[in-house]
Amino acid sequence: MPRTPISRFPHVRQDVTASLVVFLVALPLCVGVAVASGVPAELGLVTGIVGGVVTGLMRGSSLQVSGPAAGLTVLVFEAVKEFGLPALGAIVLATGLLQVLMGALRLGRYFRAISVSVVEGMLAGIGLVLIAGQLYPALAAKAPDSGLGRMAGLPGAFLDALGDGNALASLALCAGTVAVLVLWKHAPAKARTVPGPLAAVGLATPAALVLGLPVATVEVKGLLDSVQPPPMSAFAELAGVGVLGTVVAFTLIASAESLFSAAAVDRLHDGPRTEYDKELIAQGAGNTLCGLLGALPMTAVIVRSAANVQAGARTKASRVLHGVWLLLFAALLPDVLARIPIPALAGILIHSGAKLVPVRALAVLWREHRGEAFVLAVTAVSIVAVSMFEGVLIGLALAVVKTAWEASHLRLEVVDKGAGPVEAYLSGNATFLRLPKILDSLEALPQDRPVRLDLSGLHHLDHACRTALENWAERHSAAGTEPVRVTARSEEPARASAA
Repeated sequence: MPRTPISRFPHVRQDVTASLVVFLVALPLCVGVAVASGVPAELGLVTGIVGGVVTGLMRGSSLQVSGPAAGLTVLVFEAVKEFGLPALGAIVLATGLLQVLMGALRLGRYFRAISVSVVEGMLAGIGLVLIAGQLYPALAAKAPDSGLGRMAGLPGAFLDALGDGNALASLALCAGTVAVLVLWKHAPAKARTVPGPLAAVGLATPAALVLGLPVATVEVKGLLDSVQPPPMSAFAELAGVGVLGTVVAFTLIASAESLFSAAAVDRLHDGPRTEYDKELIAQGAGNTLCGLLGALPMTAVIVRSAANVQAGARTKASRVLHGVWLLLFAALLPDVLARIPIPALAGILIHSGAKLVPVRALAVLWREHRGEAFVLAVTAVSIVAVSMFEGVLIGLALAVVKTAWEASHLRLEVVDKGAGPVEAYLSGNATFLRLPKILDSLEALPQDRPVRLDLSGLHHLDHACRTALENWAERHSAAGTEPVRVTARSEEPARASAA
């Protein structure tokens, strides 16, 4: 008996339905991320299309959805401002090739070893800068260049808006958009079949038209006119230190966000698990094509991925189809984009930025793991105060130092019976980080008494500590006292017999 299309594709109905839901979630976010990044709105749709049709077809994570992400908005904006839009394509292309190489070298799994506090701090910093940056278009004002400048300039921008009718109208539309997003979960069940971001934009756009609000709207160039492959001169800029640093930052953040998202999506369904190296190759292939098209970089996006799973998707067909719907929209309905108010998109990104700041998680960390909370906070503040790349490096360095400090636990036990030799037992990990504590404690021992130093309880003794202990033993013995007797770690039976 011949197989019917339904029997060949048993999940076609669920996947088509899920693809439409993801398309409706992705559409306003693709446009909003592009506008906030300082590039034509169509380029956000191009990245969404590539993320669906190209990355969606590849192996890795079956239900994860890729596209332009709010997490890279700040970095893209800074790159476009500093190096220009033509260079963005070269940067994204280099990022994609680097991701493919890392996936081929099977390095994808190692991204799971990045400190969660650093990643959350990175997202928190991005969220804070994103919120501050999007409040300016909400106020119909120009944003300062630096993160600190945006934060410092907000009070003045709000005061200036109080006497400006256009700014107040823009702010009201943005606030209304945020209110819809926050309250949408309380809407009737039938209404909630429309995703919150689409509902917010869908309400803000006709409201601005009907009320005649004097607000800025999205500039439209057309899909083909917006796609500009990077010129050869842009690739020459990759030799610059600043551009290379941006490529590394793009690669680190896009890869970490995608693989952390994959781990989160795996917890939402009981289907095939993510193959991390193949997912990294898929993300790299998508970014390589986005770079060739001069579009935005892509990552896996947890909001779209969760919507895909919750809508009942069963195979990768849902994410591929969502890319097809984006392509059809961009090709057939470009004039719709020109009606979307900029303050509404700012409201969507402000809401997205707020969700990146883990206020509750930070409170829990502060109660249970203050060191991790400190790493998270310092990473976020560094990103706001300095830049994305330097902030992430500061967070990673701080996490390494914290881990090294915690791993170097050391305990010194001194037994002094008042006569005879003083017995000192060192246990734990003796590293250079604990060297001051070791020497202070040993130098405080009586100079006129023999000392037996037992190192058999040490799990690790680095070269710096070994040298320092030998020097201390020579100094202590030089005072005419009986030479210090050291029981090395390899001499465990000696300590037992002495006891």
